[in-house]
Amino acid sequence: MLKLLLKKQMTEIFRNYFYDQKKNRARSKFGIFGYMVLFVLMMAGMLGGMFTYLSLTICTPFAAAGMDWLYFAIMGLIAILLGTFGSVFNTYSCLYLSKDNDLLLSMPIPVNILMFSRLLTVYLMGLMYSSVVIIPAVAVYWIKATLSLGVILGSLLFILLISVFVLTLSCALGFVVAKISLKLKNKSFITVIISLAFFGAYYFFYFKAQTVIQKLIANAAVYGAKIKGSAYPIYLFGRVGTGDLLAVISVSAVIFGLFAVIWAVISRSFLKIATASGNTSKRVYKEKAVKQRSAFSALLVKEFGKFLSSPVYMLNCGLGILLIPLGGVLLLWQGSSVISILNSIFGERVGCTPLLLCAFVCMLASMNDMAAPSVSLEGKNIWLMQSLPVTPLQVIYAKLSVQLILTAVPVAFCIACMAIIYPYTVIELLLTAALLLSYVLFSALFGLFLGLKMPNLNWTSEITPIKQSLSAMLALFSGFGYTALLCVGFMLLDGWKLGFTGYIALFGAVTLILCAIIWLWIKKSGSNRFARL
Repeated sequence: MLKLLLKKQMTEIFRNYFYDQKKNRARSKFGIFGYMVLFVLMMAGMLGGMFTYLSLTICTPFAAAGMDWLYFAIMGLIAILLGTFGSVFNTYSCLYLSKDNDLLLSMPIPVNILMFSRLLTVYLMGLMYSSVVIIPAVAVYWIKATLSLGVILGSLLFILLISVFVLTLSCALGFVVAKISLKLKNKSFITVIISLAFFGAYYFFYFKAQTVIQKLIANAAVYGAKIKGSAYPIYLFGRVGTGDLLAVISVSAVIFGLFAVIWAVISRSFLKIATASGNTSKRVYKEKAVKQRSAFSALLVKEFGKFLSSPVYMLNCGLGILLIPLGGVLLLWQGSSVISILNSIFGERVGCTPLLLCAFVCMLASMNDMAAPSVSLEGKNIWLMQSLPVTPLQVIYAKLSVQLILTAVPVAFCIACMAIIYPYTVIELLLTAALLLSYVLFSALFGLFLGLKMPNLNWTSEITPIKQSLSAMLALFSGFGYTALLCVGFMLLDGWKLGFTGYIALFGAVTLILCAIIWLWIKKSGSNRFARL
């Protein structure tokens, strides 16, 4: 029974490796093998290689300074962080709020067996993520530093203790996430906020990592003394990897004790959370007048509702909503120094600096591509839109307006920030605003054009039209191509000889002409295609 339940859990996690959702059929054995090899290469090759390089960087200096425990403490904490983050959301969805809870609990399966199979799944996922950090670290230490029976046993136990501690943390955090999620009405924004926080933290630590590592290596003794004095448990934790008997006994007792507490809590609360139906507060009907909307307003509200209800849609197609205002704030903060540097580099070619500012905003705006997958996201329910008493052009215009509104407003803020930091003339500022807003219109129209030309309505997961469709990919890269062409034409093709105002006026005019051509196609051929889908 346990084996079957574990196989079911792992098959669900790696479902995309065994089943082709787009074609609605199982993959071939060769396809499964290829996906598994790709997964191993990504985990062991890319992630494992990155942490192997980090281990090679810090192992020898720390071992030479007699700070072996600090090496194990650093790598162990990184393994715990990655393992916990990699498995905590799996804990939330697999252990507590799995969609098949009612089905499995109705079967003659002991609750303890069901709970243990899911805990084992969480453990294996945490072990997979933590091992890509700690196994290379241990192997590098054996090769570069000391190899003895005590070190081998201590290092192996260190790997086990990390995996158990990751399981404990994942269960505790998953319990909290599950409890909170039962109280939430709109989980989409929480998912987006957590994802953005993770991305921000990742890039922050990524860019700071080299500086931190250099400081650690240069001041290993100082930091080691501070940790011994004020964070003694971390010192003991690192000593486990070196085979210290006292550290092994004390750390093992603490970690297994914490796991025993978590096991007791889960045993008591598993059934209650697994069978919870979420926030089901009663509502009392109150009669009130409903404001009548126009057909376009109703369609626009519907499109915004689809966008705001899907974390995948927001994160993959609406990242510019956050990045564009952040870019404006960055210009206000560091704009004067950036302008000074650019002026010194392109001093002979007047106009390069304001042009690069335009390119910067265009690049950020290209991160918004809601229009490209909007047609495909209708899926098999597209007949509902076609059966409504509205014209296809009204539906298309509503889809177009979502991207226009969510991109033009942040771009307008960015233009205001540019006007503050750079001494534009009135004509230059007006032409800059016209160019940037014409690009916003062009990117939305071109994305919708691609969505109508290459629709994919036969999907089982919304991630297919959002991330895996050709239209979404072309829409994204066309924005990058437009930005590159804007810079290349000015700097390499002697566009700078026209002057900044002349060049962007010409480029903006061409952009508007392209917008008019695409809009005419959408108005005639595009609306007919939508009606026939």
